[in-house]
Amino acid sequence: MRVLMYYNNKDVRVEEMPVPKIGPGELLVKVYASGICGSDVMEWYRIKKAPRVLGHEITGEIVEVGEGVRNYKKGDRVFVSHHVPCNKCYYCLKGSHTACETLHKTNYDPGGFAEYIRIPQINVDRGVYVLPEGMSYEEGTFIEPLACVVRGQRLARLKPGQTVLVIGSGMSGFIHIKLARSLGAGRIIAADITEYRLKAAERFADAVINAKDNVQKRLLELNENRLADVVIVCAGSLKASTEALKCIDKGGTALFFAVPEPETMVPVAMNDMWRNEITLMTSYGAGPLDLEIAINLMKNKRIVLNDMITHRLSFDECQLGFHLVADAKDSIKVIFEPHKKVSSKQ
Repeated sequence: MRVLMYYNNKDVRVEEMPVPKIGPGELLVKVYASGICGSDVMEWYRIKKAPRVLGHEITGEIVEVGEGVRNYKKGDRVFVSHHVPCNKCYYCLKGSHTACETLHKTNYDPGGFAEYIRIPQINVDRGVYVLPEGMSYEEGTFIEPLACVVRGQRLARLKPGQTVLVIGSGMSGFIHIKLARSLGAGRIIAADITEYRLKAAERFADAVINAKDNVQKRLLELNENRLADVVIVCAGSLKASTEALKCIDKGGTALFFAVPEPETMVPVAMNDMWRNEITLMTSYGAGPLDLEIAINLMKNKRIVLNDMITHRLSFDECQLGFHLVADAKDSIKVIFEPHKKVSSKQ
């Protein structure tokens, strides 16, 4: 089978690997759609384990069922979660599933950018979801990123009527905007530094801010001289993090959905945070509850995400796909279709 082998952001190759053999309790899934996540192009993070097959936003069809599997059958259309928790450790029992060591160690084989993947028994037990009737494979690639956003906004306790500022108008930023809208947020403002994404943000947000300008000043102008109740950071730069700290209203919350590189320190004026009772928080990944909520939101059309897809590519265009996402200027959602021979741009 063909896979995409990642060496670095500028070196992604189509290579051959054997189709994985499954054992008892496992599944073999033929991958029909696999989205590129922003984390897939975080080179400082990914290059440590290169070469490897990346990809975790997948949907496909079960083509082989291992002995003992009872809940799934050949032909089922599925989304598969790559990371799954143990559901019994201290962190899982208190609801912090994404802090579970098992979640951080689990994955499918060899990775989502492959024509076929083996689903280990633990993932079959708690990470396989049959796609709702009428949900396409490409739409299903949004389940995992939406679930991550669901978790972030759930932890941030976003409330109806609140003003939300989203810094970083990529795929995650737009999903945050769409979910905040569905939850009844008041004014939603998007910020970014690229013209393409600012233009795209006009379709989803109530107003946009060019982050090259004074973001705090523009926010006050757009929001009746008030800062934002919730600031969501979806850009992994120091500037995005420091700008966010300037834009939180009294009693407000900053959700760091994306963060700078590990060695980067973000200066925080703690006295200001304390005096204004500001909450700073982070969110990583998605747990089982978040995935269930995401699937139901999409199934019931409470949130529609297909309009974010800008590119549907074959494996032969792997380098283009990684360039588009890493460059972050001319795309929003890029999907690989492993069995596709030609590509098209929406």
